[in-house]
Amino acid sequence: MSNIVAIVGRPNVGKSTLFNRLVKRREAIVDSVSGVTRDRHYGKSEWNGKEFSVIDTGGYVVGSDDIFEEEIRKQVQLAIDEADIIMFVVDVEQGITPMDDAVAKILRQVKKPLFMVVNKVDNAMRDADAVEFYNLGLGDYYTISSINGSGTGELLDAIAEEIPQVEEGAETENDLPRFAVVGRPNAGKSSLINALIGEDRNIVTNIAGTTRDTIDTKYSRFGFEFNLVDTAGIRKKSKVKEDLEFYSVMRAVRAIEHCDVALMVIDATRGFEGQDEKIFWLAEKNRKGVVVLVNKWDLIEKETNTMRDFERQIKEKIAPFTDVPVIFISALTKQRIFKAIETAVEIYENKKRRIQTSKLNEVMLDIVQQNPPPAIKGKFVKIKYCMQLPTQTPQFAFFANLPQYIRDPYRRFVENKLREHYRFTGVPISIYFRQK
Repeated sequence: MSNIVAIVGRPNVGKSTLFNRLVKRREAIVDSVSGVTRDRHYGKSEWNGKEFSVIDTGGYVVGSDDIFEEEIRKQVQLAIDEADIIMFVVDVEQGITPMDDAVAKILRQVKKPLFMVVNKVDNAMRDADAVEFYNLGLGDYYTISSINGSGTGELLDAIAEEIPQVEEGAETENDLPRFAVVGRPNAGKSSLINALIGEDRNIVTNIAGTTRDTIDTKYSRFGFEFNLVDTAGIRKKSKVKEDLEFYSVMRAVRAIEHCDVALMVIDATRGFEGQDEKIFWLAEKNRKGVVVLVNKWDLIEKETNTMRDFERQIKEKIAPFTDVPVIFISALTKQRIFKAIETAVEIYENKKRRIQTSKLNEVMLDIVQQNPPPAIKGKFVKIKYCMQLPTQTPQFAFFANLPQYIRDPYRRFVENKLREHYRFTGVPISIYFRQK
């Protein structure tokens, strides 16, 4: 179960600085993704053993300080709709502004966990000034300084309290694979889902969504059984005029975190664009299986090598993680949609694959002994043992005498050899070099 924490507030209160601190500090960082919205606005964070996603809505509002109240209202409403926990940031230097009042008015109606964060409190005098924010009618607040980090520990402790503990084996309640159809607006996600569940409505059952507006559809056909996480077509009409790029990313974050394999739909008539790339890296950073579906292939004028060239262009953009199936489909004519499902099932199996330690050492030690890491500063690295870690996604540990001298190119070499000998197509692999 994912937990999305949204940071809201008017411009220039320090939302981005707080975001950077939450996703980058050494003891909390899991991952941060560059360029998911207009700038870096999505990150993975961990605190007290609880993992959560942080969304900075800062990039959603454009313009200068005299932003219309309506724009702020839309930004906050979007966070309320999509997030599990909301962090409202205000600035002690400027005190309560009319825009803060407007945001607080909306937030008073919220039934979700809400944290009011008074930023730029870096001395005792400012701590006393923060009392003014009780006037917003949102109850207690947390005083922090996102620049130097003071107070953020207490804030994170409180947020972690609101996140449920994931118990071992908790996900066995529904063992069916979960495939999420993701992609930017108008790529053909709805058409693909309609083509898959189409006429024979008796094969589907709607299960109450794991999150608001995200519906799991149980799919049982051609000997396959899985849950289709449908994020297509659920954008309300009132949302259409809002920032579609930011909105689609919020949806993608939610859908990807709840799935095993992401079926990433791209529009063949537009090519693999920047927004597609961002959604692809979301899936990779979340260690999910990925299959790229190039939709509307029936609309493309083809020559001898059209398909090969299109696939090469995609793989150039997603390098170094190029071991990803690219399938050319048409949701309209149902061309290759069965192949898409078949591939997603294979990737799900790849993601669960376990390799026996003795067999892994037999193959990989021979390879690393014949091709050892390059010597650095006269230091020769010897890898003596390897094993697959007991994790939900494929992760491997290689034990060496001097792991600190192993560089990224060699890490990629080892990953490529693992992919060559064992089927991990479509699945991100993590490789760690540890001290023996």
